[in-house]
Amino acid sequence: MKIRIIVTGGTFDKEYNELTGRLFFKKTHITEMLKLGRSKVQTVIKSLMMIDSLYMTNKDRMKILQDCKDAKEKNIVITHGTDTMEETAKVLGEKIKDKTIVITGAMVPYKFGSSDGMFNLGSAISFAQVLPHGVYVAMNGKYFKWKNVRKNKRKGVFENKAQ
Repeated sequence: MKIRIIVTGGTFDKEYNELTGRLFFKKTHITEMLKLGRSKVQTVIKSLMMIDSLYMTNKDRMKILQDCKDAKEKNIVITHGTDTMEETAKVLGEKIKDKTIVITGAMVPYKFGSSDGMFNLGSAISFAQVLPHGVYVAMNGKYFKWKNVRKNKRKGVFENKAQ
């Protein structure tokens, strides 16, 4: 089984400019993360865009949707900013029924060294291999169906909508 990893940006891939104090995008860290994690899962990595999800438009989500539809792989992981993951999950969940898609992200940039990104990426890859077809969000070792997830900004965690 080969897993397609679609990179869209988000905190996952942000870097810190020490001179300006701003976060910015340079390139994805996914290959480095997989190597560091000693992953043996076959992957195809596609850097689709590098944007903060707060700036993601419906056109961007349609681009993600099309890439998922066009992918020959049936198991897909999408790295995404955490602020609008639910919106992208909804777009994909309503349209794609024949693939397993897991969206994940990080609350802290990978380059900071104390990121949750490594754990979330590993979890998403594992979930993408074992969950039935559908669209999910995976954060902090848990997965949520696309219809039943929200980011609790007060607690800084993802949870079921009913909580």
